[in-house]
Amino acid sequence: MRLINTTSSHAELVRNQLRNTDAKLVETYSAGNTDVIFTQAPHHYELLITNKYRAIKDNELEAIREFFLKRKINQSIVLMDQLKTIHTPKLIEISFPTTL
Repeated sequence: MRLINTTSSHAELVRNQLRNTDAKLVETYSAGNTDVIFTQAPHHYELLITNKYRAIKDNELEAIREFFLKRKINQSIVLMDQLKTIHTPKLIEISFPTTL
């Protein structure tokens, strides 16, 4: 799976997230019909994964999660035992609380 950074194509969404939430960084990514919104806030990271055409596959979810854990999320401050996940067939939200 290849994730492409599409943040520049979603300027209004990014601007609204930064204005209306505690987010310090918002980036969007695409892997075909699957879209990912990555958010970094002072006390957590968040991944929102969506596909409006089909259910998100388990292997797809794991690949996306690993991509962000390796490249964007500072694992030394994440409380992995306190992850919060909302899982529906076409939408998954994962919140990674941090110690900061």
